[in-house]
Amino acid sequence: MSAQTAPLTSGTPGARPAPGAAPLTSVFVRLKLSLLRNGLRQSSGRQAAYIASAVVVLLFAALTLLGLIALRGYAHADSLVVLLAAVLALGWAVMPLFFPSGDETLDPTRLVMLPLRPRPLVRALLAASLVGIGPLFTLCVFAGSVVAVAHGGAAYAVGVVGAVLALLVCVTLARAVAAANVRLLTSRKGRDLAVLSGLVVAVGAQVVNFGAQRLGSSGLGRLDPVADVVRWVPPASAVGAMDAASDGSYGVALAQLALTAAALVLLLWVWARHLTRLMTTPDGSTIQSDTRPVRERGSAGPSRWLPAGRTGTTMERTLRYVWRDPKTKAAWVTSLAIGLIVPVFNAWQGTGSVYFACFAAGMLGIQMYNQFGQDTSAFWMVAMTISSTRDAYVELRARALALLLVTLPYATLVTVLTTAILDDWPTLPQTLGLSFALLGAMLASGAWTSAQFPYSIPQDGYKNVAPGQAGLAWISIFGGMVGAALLCAPVIALTIWLNASAGGDDLTWLLLPVGAGYGAVLTLLGLRLAAPRTAARLPEILTAVSKG
Repeated sequence: MSAQTAPLTSGTPGARPAPGAAPLTSVFVRLKLSLLRNGLRQSSGRQAAYIASAVVVLLFAALTLLGLIALRGYAHADSLVVLLAAVLALGWAVMPLFFPSGDETLDPTRLVMLPLRPRPLVRALLAASLVGIGPLFTLCVFAGSVVAVAHGGAAYAVGVVGAVLALLVCVTLARAVAAANVRLLTSRKGRDLAVLSGLVVAVGAQVVNFGAQRLGSSGLGRLDPVADVVRWVPPASAVGAMDAASDGSYGVALAQLALTAAALVLLLWVWARHLTRLMTTPDGSTIQSDTRPVRERGSAGPSRWLPAGRTGTTMERTLRYVWRDPKTKAAWVTSLAIGLIVPVFNAWQGTGSVYFACFAAGMLGIQMYNQFGQDTSAFWMVAMTISSTRDAYVELRARALALLLVTLPYATLVTVLTTAILDDWPTLPQTLGLSFALLGAMLASGAWTSAQFPYSIPQDGYKNVAPGQAGLAWISIFGGMVGAALLCAPVIALTIWLNASAGGDDLTWLLLPVGAGYGAVLTLLGLRLAAPRTAARLPEILTAVSKG
């Protein structure tokens, strides 16, 4: 590092770089490459994950490029590429909020102690930001947009300039957002924003699927009204300039390019302003903390409704993990979102079935798996309180009850909503019965696999399995899900038989009490079978969940 600090000491006003010192921009580009290279050297697993992700992104970029090239000459292709540019810019804007640790160079506070001026630092960081898979993917999309809509030499010239400007706007937008929120993103509460990534991905995937089906049935012409407005919003305006130049509207093309350039200048100014503030304003670690006494927690909260004794204490601890632990919260938010989106969106499109509502119970039932791994190394405090099979049973029962507090009303709500959208009320009792039976089966299998196949969940980064335990995770989750499906087979068979037999429709309402009772029996049996296994394997469980 000492060899690289020499060129960085020329940050005072009027100072010149030392003889032989490398320019600041090239130093930061080499620093970015060094960070990538050294990060890959940490483990072979990280190398494999990075290479696999790079191959997938590059393959997707190539397919996108070919798809955009294939759109050349099609009507309304300009509207599609304009909206695609806007979506890309939105992705760059929210990326630092959802993935604050995805790029170590997104945190400029690491450079606070170096004598660097904001303007040279902005140039250097901008150049370093162009190194990576994300900028390459974005450049491929903009290059494909040029080929798709540009016609004539002038349009290609405008397209080249517009593609470069659009790429710079996207990267600068991400940097400005990161600099404006860096104090928040590097804090504990700020990192909790990453839990929304699962929700955004789930919602976004379904919205894209819904939009694609609509466009497939009605054509790209439906995009024109929105694209006419978005083509004047940077950086989509740079892509709109290509289409304007192809039509001979050179004044409009120059205005759209100027608008994109003005947006780039504005973002650079905002970025530099936030960098200056970061490097001259003390953070919370240098400010005296509040010394007021902490108020004791009263008994007037929701916890007062929980049972007394170990059951209530364990339920409260489990629910607090859901609310406060980032990894647990991320899993719950994702399950809640997908469990609602899949049945509701399919019903909304008229392509789904009321039985898709069982997806809600299945997604939340997964949270019962690896119960002890969610505690990580803190499980040793729980293990100290388990000295008998009875203690293990009460612990597992309380965790299941905490999950049921959320899952039962949630599964009921999703089922009723899906039924209402499809207007298929006669199937509501049997669908609820299936959901409750599935939930009971997953609670039973989850309790047993939690004791038989525990694994650790690392607290740092976005990995959900500690190195070397991926096989345990696969066996625990997918093996348990197969077991749950087999346990539900009697209720599924009864549902099919009643719907297929003559006069059976009048008896399908019995599936609600049958499914609820069957699920309750499965849950109790699963807890009873898992309790002695848990008490006997406490040392192995503690070792497995503490590896992360």
